[in-house]
Amino acid sequence: MSPLLYYALSALGGYITLSIFFLRRPRLLHTPHAPVFCPRLVAHRGGSGELLENTMEAMRNAMTQRADLLELDCHLTRDGVVVVSHDKNLSRQSGLNKDVSSLDFEELPLYKEELEVYFSPGHFAHGSDRHMVSLEDMFQRFPQVPMSVEIKEKDEELIYKIADLVRRFDRNDITIWASEKSSIMKKCKAANPEMPLSFTISRGFWVLLLYYLGVLPFIQIPEKFLFCFLPTIINRTYFPFSCSGLNKLAAVVLKWIIMRKSLIQHLQERGVQVVFWCLNEESDFEVAFSLGATGVITDYPTALRRYLDNQDPWPQPPKSEFLSSVSLPEK
Repeated sequence: MSPLLYYALSALGGYITLSIFFLRRPRLLHTPHAPVFCPRLVAHRGGSGELLENTMEAMRNAMTQRADLLELDCHLTRDGVVVVSHDKNLSRQSGLNKDVSSLDFEELPLYKEELEVYFSPGHFAHGSDRHMVSLEDMFQRFPQVPMSVEIKEKDEELIYKIADLVRRFDRNDITIWASEKSSIMKKCKAANPEMPLSFTISRGFWVLLLYYLGVLPFIQIPEKFLFCFLPTIINRTYFPFSCSGLNKLAAVVLKWIIMRKSLIQHLQERGVQVVFWCLNEESDFEVAFSLGATGVITDYPTALRRYLDNQDPWPQPPKSEFLSSVSLPEK
C-alpha cells in the first residue's frame, strides 16, 4: 500500500468515526433549540376531515381534541385583510372562480356545503359553519394556541402584515413561519426573525445530502421544525404526480431516503421537532411515532387523539377547565 493511500484511508476512517460519534451525540457540538411547545397533535387546516376546513367550527373541534398546533395557510384580500384560506383561487372551496386578492373580506363567499378531504380521496367533510375567517380573528379567539402559517405566494405585503399581527398579539414564540420555497422563507425571516422557522423543500433536501455525506453533525441548523410527508402515503392517499409510475417511484425512493431513525433522532436531539404529515390512518400514526417523530399533522384530530390516549393514556381535564385556556367562538 502506498503511503498516500494509507494516509487517505486513515483520514477517511477518522472522519467516518467522528461523523458517527457526533451524529449520535450532537449536544457535544451544538446547544439544542429549547422547544416552547411540543406539537404531537397537529390539525391540518383545523381538521378538514371532520368539519369544513379553516372554519372556526373546525378549529373549535380541534381544540376539544387538545390539538397542540393548528396548521394554516394565508392569503391577502383586496382590502388588505389576511384571510385563512388554503387556495388562492376560491373555485374549489366555494365554487366562485375568483382569487382571494380580487375581493374585499366582506365579499368572500361561503364554503361549499361539503368539501373533499384532499388527503383522503372519496371522503367529504361537512359543517354548519361555512364562513371564511381572518388571521386576526384566529389570534383573538385562540391567543395561546400555537399555529403554523404557510405562505404560498411571494407577497411581501402579506408577509409583513402577518409579521405585524404576530407581534401585536405577542405570539412570536408560538407562530411558525412555513413555506415550500426558500425565496419566500427568506422574506419571512426578514419580516419577523423572532418567529421559529420550518424547513423549506430545498433546505430539507440539503439536510438529507449533508446527512448522507456525514457532514450534518458539524453544520448549524437555524430551523426549529421539519414538516415532512411520510413517504408511505404517496401513491396511496397522496398523489403528487399525474403519472402513477412516478408516484410509485417517488414512494420507494423517498421511503429509502427519508425514513432513517438515526436522522430523525439527530434532529430531535438538536431541538428540531420532526412532524410527519398528512397522516389520516392509525397505521401511519404507528410508523411516524416509531421513527421518533415529535408529532403528526392530520385531517382527523379525533382519531389521532384516540390513538395518542390509547398509547399513553392520561386523564383528560374537565371540558370547562381545558377550554378556559383558549377563547372559543360561539356556534
